[in-house]
Amino acid sequence: MTRHVLTGATSGIGAALARTLASRDDELVLLARSESSAAALTTDFPRAQVLLADLADPGTLNGIGRQVDGDVHSVIHVAGVVELAPVSRLRLHEWEEQIAVNLTSPAVLTRELLPHLRRSRGIAVFVNSSAGLTANADWSAYAASKFGLRAFADALRAEEIENGVRVTTVYPSRTATPMQEKVHEQEGRTYDSSRWISPQTVVSTILHVLDLPPDATIPDVTVRPVTPRPGT
Repeated sequence: MTRHVLTGATSGIGAALARTLASRDDELVLLARSESSAAALTTDFPRAQVLLADLADPGTLNGIGRQVDGDVHSVIHVAGVVELAPVSRLRLHEWEEQIAVNLTSPAVLTRELLPHLRRSRGIAVFVNSSAGLTANADWSAYAASKFGLRAFADALRAEEIENGVRVTTVYPSRTATPMQEKVHEQEGRTYDSSRWISPQTVVSTILHVLDLPPDATIPDVTVRPVTPRPGT
């Protein structure tokens, strides 16, 4: 049985991915930041193991690898937060939260689960962003966290190749999720989900990466709309 450790399963791409993996009877280990979100995940995914950890406080991830029941074949980092602001008005707590959730916690969680991945010759998947490739005005903190995540994944890939651990970074462009709705609100723009990539399209890309035969790997993959739209 294939077991995946997944962050971000309460919303957006993470929720769509968790539902798809559960529908094919894969086993899930889901991270929840609070008792209430853990209860919601347990209701939605009764067969999953749900662990409490607040990604805004990376120290809560220390030792979490010892709590996972059984083997781990993949760790999939989907959770993320975004707060747009020009550098002149960027608040320290906004910077710190984005770095903690988007960069430091994936690094700590990966470290904690690395022994599992080495034993299974598994895969780490980082759902990054097009902001991890290009930084635009007002996106400094988010882009910095995603550029850092890209560097972390590249270093991990180089370190773990001899251990058989594969590492893939997925770079989706704007996707129709609650996070994108929040971004539009911050930008002062009207949100229209039909303009953006479907979460299920990103899920299909992740599944393709997860299901590759062991003789191949996809280090990086970018997902963009067929027709470029303003702001993507």
